[in-house]
Amino acid sequence: MRQNACILTGLIADCETMDRLDSMALFVATVEEGSLAAAARRHGRSTAAVTRAVALLERYAGETLLLRSTRKLSLTAAGERHLVIWRDVLRKLHEIEPESPAGPLQGGIVLTAPELFGRLKVMPLLETFLGDHPQVAARVLLVNRVVDLIGEGVDLAVRLAPLSDSTLTALKVGEVRTLLCASPDYLARAGSPATPHELERHDCIGLNAEGDGELWAFAVAPEQGTRVRSLRVHTRLSVNNAAAAIDAALRGHGIIHARSYQVANDIAAGRLVRLLPPFEPPPTPAHLVFQADRAKKGVLRAFIEQAVPTLKRDLLETASALPPPGSNA
Repeated sequence: MRQNACILTGLIADCETMDRLDSMALFVATVEEGSLAAAARRHGRSTAAVTRAVALLERYAGETLLLRSTRKLSLTAAGERHLVIWRDVLRKLHEIEPESPAGPLQGGIVLTAPELFGRLKVMPLLETFLGDHPQVAARVLLVNRVVDLIGEGVDLAVRLAPLSDSTLTALKVGEVRTLLCASPDYLARAGSPATPHELERHDCIGLNAEGDGELWAFAVAPEQGTRVRSLRVHTRLSVNNAAAAIDAALRGHGIIHARSYQVANDIAAGRLVRLLPPFEPPPTPAHLVFQADRAKKGVLRAFIEQAVPTLKRDLLETASALPPPGSNA
């Protein structure tokens, strides 16, 4: 369980923090039982071990969580906040507790992801997973729409958007930014826009094959508290495929509105130039979404364990390679 918990819990950064996970369970038991000694009996530990667990969490939190006297225990305001979080962590871990494998992993898995994210990020990960487990089969739906997991028989989805309330379980694996960029050749010919409104005099490339314009989101007055406003942009070239749009931008045909993971390598290599970074909207969260009861064991559980740290690392590296949006870089 310890290794699995390190990977699956968004609130726990790495396996060094597993002592904190044990401490969370002891802290919750202390509150529920009303005493350190009772919590120790419940978990088969010593009272001294429970005391150390509470002290460790207080060092981690940087504030007092539990007020202890000879007669009773009481939570501080900080302790009440942390209690809610840690109970939720322990509950989610319990929901997806795996069974011990009886042999080689076998079975099938159905995944869905946005088309280009799936091609760039999910497929290499899945191919490695299939190589590690020869008796596993997979079906992948790379589509730019929200897939109904239950209705369409899908085990796991990558969602690049804020999530609505749902009975599904979601694990955040990072964030993606929306960037404007163009090739050096295009900018040498047409110049660089200084504000979003100057896009009116530029050739823009859109992902709306049915029309000649689309709405692009921009941050407004970040010094006063960022707000997001959509600006209708005329798109001289419109296609229905993000990879084709990026290829057109690389060949100097205009300005593209793209996700950071799609163009980070091209920006790093100088093939594309990032434009108007102070006007970029806030980043969009990336989640893995699935039904908790189906992730308790088997192929889905194993894939989540492998996918979460890989995607977190990839998206963090992408974010680290780009300067902050207000840097004018």
